[in-house]
Amino acid sequence: MLSIGQLIWISCRPLFRLIICVGCGFAITKSDIFSPVAARGTGQILLNITLPSLMFSKIVPAFTSQNISALGPLVLVALLYEGMGMVLAWLVSQFFWVPHRFRWGILVAGGWGNYGDIPVAVIMSVTGAAPFNGLVDQTLSVAYISGFLLVYMITFFPMGGNRLVGLDYVGPDVEPDEVQEVIRRRRRLIFFEWPRRAVEFLRNRTSPDLNSEGKNVPGEEGIPDVEKPQRHQVVSKHVSFLHDLPADTGVPVATEPLDSWRSGLTSPALTATVVDTMDVLNAVGETSATPILPTMGPPAAARSPWMRRRSTIYANLRTFLRNLFLPGSVSILISFVIALVPQLKALFVEVDGTHIHPAPDGGPPLAFIIDAATFIGAASVPMGLVCLGSALARLSIPRGEWRSLPRGAILGLAIGKMLISPVLGVLICKGLVNINVISRDDKVLQFVCIFFSCLPTATTQVFVTQVYSGTGSAEHLSAFLVPQYILLLPAMTALTAYTLQTLF
Repeated sequence: MLSIGQLIWISCRPLFRLIICVGCGFAITKSDIFSPVAARGTGQILLNITLPSLMFSKIVPAFTSQNISALGPLVLVALLYEGMGMVLAWLVSQFFWVPHRFRWGILVAGGWGNYGDIPVAVIMSVTGAAPFNGLVDQTLSVAYISGFLLVYMITFFPMGGNRLVGLDYVGPDVEPDEVQEVIRRRRRLIFFEWPRRAVEFLRNRTSPDLNSEGKNVPGEEGIPDVEKPQRHQVVSKHVSFLHDLPADTGVPVATEPLDSWRSGLTSPALTATVVDTMDVLNAVGETSATPILPTMGPPAAARSPWMRRRSTIYANLRTFLRNLFLPGSVSILISFVIALVPQLKALFVEVDGTHIHPAPDGGPPLAFIIDAATFIGAASVPMGLVCLGSALARLSIPRGEWRSLPRGAILGLAIGKMLISPVLGVLICKGLVNINVISRDDKVLQFVCIFFSCLPTATTQVFVTQVYSGTGSAEHLSAFLVPQYILLLPAMTALTAYTLQTLF
């Protein structure tokens, strides 16, 4: 059993390294040393070289046919966290006003967290020392992280999670005053109208002096109908949500795209804009970018419905495959195949029971590839944290305009991501342990699964928003990110300490 002091120190120690690296990136960006072009180049190196190398060097030696079953719980927990985050963000958007150009972006901000540099940096530090089993548990933890990264890469790019950001820029703009009025009406309906109508309904059902027409009340038998007191008539109430409210309030009503999304009656049509992954990656650090419209054959009006449908399917499939075969996801998939085939794995690392003709130094013949991947992958964590600090330094925070910002939604999403989500994550993981979905004996797996519930919004959304906006800006997202990263340190420290205390 660890003491309170040990728990606090073990939980804070990896955050010191994180703060130093992020601070360096922030400082050199503010000093105009780390230009946008340099940041874009560093991001390309990180995504296409160092991170794939890190995943390869950890997955191949760590996964075996005995522990590959952990991949299922990892994928399940990752999907649950994404769904849970989107639900929390949706609830925030129902009670607090959100800018019209961020009505879908808030769902992305809630669903997809920073699955790259932050968890790798902290988890490697925690699992690399006591009470974990040093290098063995550290290698295994990074291999487990690859399960979350694989889900992130597939759901965000190939499956179109990034396109939700593009929906924010479909249709005409809506003024903040109109959005706020819709939210005020919804809150009034939920907190006042519905309870009042519920009370009236229950009162009408239970009141003894409300009787159906033509029936006598006890004690009034024999009294002529004209002399009986008039009784209340039960009038059926029809709840039509916002449409029941007075129409002559003098406040303009939101346009159709806003009402469609806010009311949930209809959904706006999907945008025809297609943003390829490489376009998103090339947008890192740029001041402006324009979404690319696919051009496929003759104009849509001159084609038959079948031709248009086939062209749409082809375009979506091509985008899906192009985004799927990114270096990061390809590296993870290849690593899993090598790790699960003993004859292939023995080419890179030593495998008990499998003999491969050794290299002149007596080691596996392709061990030099693992050595190179380990060497290159070691740069992934500090490079990623420096890029994170640079991205935070470039966020445009409006000064002196705090009153005009959606403060309720900003704080609501920050509390949901950094405080409520970890609590729900602990409950989910403990429940999966109790039903034997997550092995009770695999403490590394439990720690990784719980830790991923306390991650802020991914800074990748900044780059995606810059592409879709057409102006290169992500003004609304910036204000939502800063409070989350402020709450990151205390929330992550508390969650790490609690998890270690329950595991050991």
